[in-house]
Amino acid sequence: MSDTPDKTPDEPDDDGQNPFKGTPFEQFFGGGAAGGPGGGFGFNFGQGGGPGGAPGGLPGGLPDLGQLFSQIQSLMQPYDGPINWDFVLDLARKTVSQQPDPSPSRRQQDAVADAVRLADHWLDETTSFPSGVTSTAAWSRAEWVVGTSEVWKGLVEPIAEGSVQALGSAIPEEARAMSAPMMGILGKAVGAMLASQVGSGLGTLASEVLSASDVGLPLAPAGKAALVPANIATFAEGLDVTEDDVLLYLALREAAHQRLFSHVPWLREHLLGAVTAYARGIEINAESIQGRIEEQMRGVDPTNPESMQALLDGGLFDLPKSPAQEAALQRLEVTLALVEGWVDEVVHQATAERMPAAAKMQEAVRRRRAAGGPAEQTFATLVGLELRPRRLRDASTLWGSLRTRQGIEARDGVWMHPDLLPSAADLDDPLGFREDASAPESMSEEDFEAGLKKLLGGDDTPTA
Repeated sequence: MSDTPDKTPDEPDDDGQNPFKGTPFEQFFGGGAAGGPGGGFGFNFGQGGGPGGAPGGLPGGLPDLGQLFSQIQSLMQPYDGPINWDFVLDLARKTVSQQPDPSPSRRQQDAVADAVRLADHWLDETTSFPSGVTSTAAWSRAEWVVGTSEVWKGLVEPIAEGSVQALGSAIPEEARAMSAPMMGILGKAVGAMLASQVGSGLGTLASEVLSASDVGLPLAPAGKAALVPANIATFAEGLDVTEDDVLLYLALREAAHQRLFSHVPWLREHLLGAVTAYARGIEINAESIQGRIEEQMRGVDPTNPESMQALLDGGLFDLPKSPAQEAALQRLEVTLALVEGWVDEVVHQATAERMPAAAKMQEAVRRRRAAGGPAEQTFATLVGLELRPRRLRDASTLWGSLRTRQGIEARDGVWMHPDLLPSAADLDDPLGFREDASAPESMSEEDFEAGLKKLLGGDDTPTA
């Protein structure tokens, strides 16, 4: 483990050696990542363990070449797409298997199904969206990895592709032909780094997540409400709340997520599309780094991992967020906060009169977010975004205020179109969102459509 304390995105980069600070590749290229002496590639160069590093390492800290080549060979096996997902899933399973991971018993599966069924009954009174649950599951940690892998593929692969394209565009046109072999190696390196990072990250994440929707994204197949009993039991320790109440509260949150994602058809693509937009916006300032490339690439041996690592650690690339990336990240951050805030609000209403321990559970969930556990850290590493707890609380306040003034249907009706959603500025003043609006006694279908058109800034002109 690195001795350097973690930094928040707003803190300055003191050593100036990580040009990927604040990007998805901060952990890949920066010191202290998994792998060799400088982190980066995620290969095990035999630095840990005894005098020779890991078992089988050579004296003096030299790498165990057999182990190194075995890892490289597994990463470089032929595969489709920018990342070897067989390697990712295998590494994630190995990470999970470092602690016991029994399959949930029939009793646990029945308990999850019963909790979700009761949760849906309670939610019927607090939201206009009907149930979105079509099936339930009690997952082991390894089953969570497999069950969410398809969505992770869609999230991570565009980032890998965008990064390789950005690296290629940064090289002067006249040098591209000569650098083609180098770019091929870098492309493989980016894929290898991502495979290692994602596999390790998903395995770690699987040891902490409580449900399929715990990260705020729709990671499971549509309609599947899944919880992870082993992690829920660990989470319940020290809360002074019965495990049954903890399970029911988390089932309420999972069922609320399912309602929102099932009955707001554009929301899933809106969230996942923001990640793709972020990846497409990756840019490298060729002007600022052209001289650096020419200087630092002199004498580099592409076949020598340590030489390549020194090149990366030396600050070869400059990846400030482009305007397109900033826009995508803001969209993602605000929408995630609105999703989590809405779930927080409807679950609070559902439990206010029924579950005395609900307030304690709500605060425990909020503090878990604020602590920045593996869910937030992994997402921040892969996407370059941290879901700020302040946004979640503000979003919950906004939805609650709107419900108080206009009612449940008006609150849920905001999800009819992305253009109706509150903005970042609205979250800065959550009590002021549509403060001059009040619930009408009655509204005809024509009045509703006219009001919606006005909110969208349209006119009476038919659209094509």
